[in-house]
Amino acid sequence: MGMIEIQNVHKSFGSHHVLRGANLTVEKGESMTVIGGSGSGKSVLLKHIIGLLFPDKGKVVIDGQEISSLKGEGLNEMRKKFGMLFQLAALFDSLTVWENVGFALKQHTKMSDEEVRVIATEKLELVGLKGVEDKMPADLSGGMKKRVGLARAIAMEPGIILYDEPTTGLDPIMADAINDLIIDLRKKLGVTSVAITHDMQSAYKISDRIAMLYKGEILETGTPDEIRNTENPIVRQFITGSAVGPITAE
Repeated sequence: MGMIEIQNVHKSFGSHHVLRGANLTVEKGESMTVIGGSGSGKSVLLKHIIGLLFPDKGKVVIDGQEISSLKGEGLNEMRKKFGMLFQLAALFDSLTVWENVGFALKQHTKMSDEEVRVIATEKLELVGLKGVEDKMPADLSGGMKKRVGLARAIAMEPGIILYDEPTTGLDPIMADAINDLIIDLRKKLGVTSVAITHDMQSAYKISDRIAMLYKGEILETGTPDEIRNTENPIVRQFITGSAVGPITAE
């Protein structure tokens, strides 16, 4: 059994059927990237993995536990296995950098401020930031905010990290630096990673495997080379960014 098992998951919001029998297995220590167009259900899939949404039908199993069977404290404990890098870093404007990084530690442990600050400083160094502990988010560039968000994602030493569009809003050089950081953290920490993106350059670089989500289903899963050389016309159109093909702009 994989670290993450998505089994025939369906999810609707009113009459909008977003996930239509999605199946995906992510192995322990693997880096999986889910690609797909806007509105294909990538974010909804990610929210199912972390237990923010539950399937109407089907199962999500994390490290052997089915999420929908967990309630209250059990669900909170399961969520501690996760770190998450949000699309826009989602830092708290009123907190310093170290307070942002150590936020979950303050919430979930009995550590003193001094202890939290030591861990925050250590995690910031892991993502290549030194001497920024007392800065405010407003003083940081977009790339630095992403790094702080990444330091916060690893503060509790999670076994799984979820990346929501990790390179969105960054210039190509900074995007590549974030890709390198994702690879580096996986090597150092041995985490299981799931990223959602429509940035194919990023997907090819950070992934062991790539899965294409289309109309609520996983259409194809393969290594970066297999996806690059796919025969599937829908996947091929998406990865080449062509306006001509079975996918129509909506």
